[in-house]
Amino acid sequence: MTATLPERIATGAWRRAADGLRTVGETIALGAEACAYAAVDILTGRFDWAQAADQAWFMARVSLLPTILVAIPFGVVTSIQVGAVADSIGASSFSGAVNGVGVLRQAAPLVTALIIACVVGSAICSDLGMRAIRDEIAALEVMGSNPVQRMVAPRIVAAVFISVMLTAIVAVTAIATGYVMNVSRGVVGAGTYLDAFTNFSQSADLWLAEGKAVLYGLIGTTVAAYKGLGATGGPQGVADAVNQTVVLNVILLAVVNAVVTQGYLALAPGGGA
Repeated sequence: MTATLPERIATGAWRRAADGLRTVGETIALGAEACAYAAVDILTGRFDWAQAADQAWFMARVSLLPTILVAIPFGVVTSIQVGAVADSIGASSFSGAVNGVGVLRQAAPLVTALIIACVVGSAICSDLGMRAIRDEIAALEVMGSNPVQRMVAPRIVAAVFISVMLTAIVAVTAIATGYVMNVSRGVVGAGTYLDAFTNFSQSADLWLAEGKAVLYGLIGTTVAAYKGLGATGGPQGVADAVNQTVVLNVILLAVVNAVVTQGYLALAPGGGA
């Protein structure tokens, strides 16, 4: 009996939902397996630090310049907007506080998320994808080596480290840019700006930013590794996997950023003071 149009639509929607749930489950399982291997290997002294260092250096080379080039405009735009609003309500002396807290809580993690999703994630996916279509991953399995342990775990450790470093670089760059913009335009004095920043910024804000960075590195690398290891169909398949990695990472990291921020504000409504 031929299925009706509503039945075909319902069947297609169910299959897509099932495929999506399976992908989510497999990605989570891959991340958990890689983290477990990394933890065990580090504790037992078998972790491949050389490969992790090579991957960290590679990630730093491809992401450092884009990070700085994105952080500077963020600092400029934030300082101009904050300075204009603060000046309109007669609160120019608080520009340093608003700019600093905004950069630490949102701007620095968001820039890091974009870099991890678009630069680091695509590089990891393309690397693993090319290895997959050349049967290098299958060769590792034939030789008795676990690809997750050998290829994914070092990349996750490297990506987490680089994410933390990028967040710190973005924070310093954006805050310094905001300081220069506000002080040079005469919006507020140097001492007043720094006093407001130090009085209202809390160590919890920095921990929040770095905690987000750890999550971004873990999630972004796991998604990239999953898509890369599953790439098929030659170079076109790798290109499709890279595109999917970027899109998924941007969406996931934006959602994670919103959830973590709301959770932080709920648990520490006073800003961590």
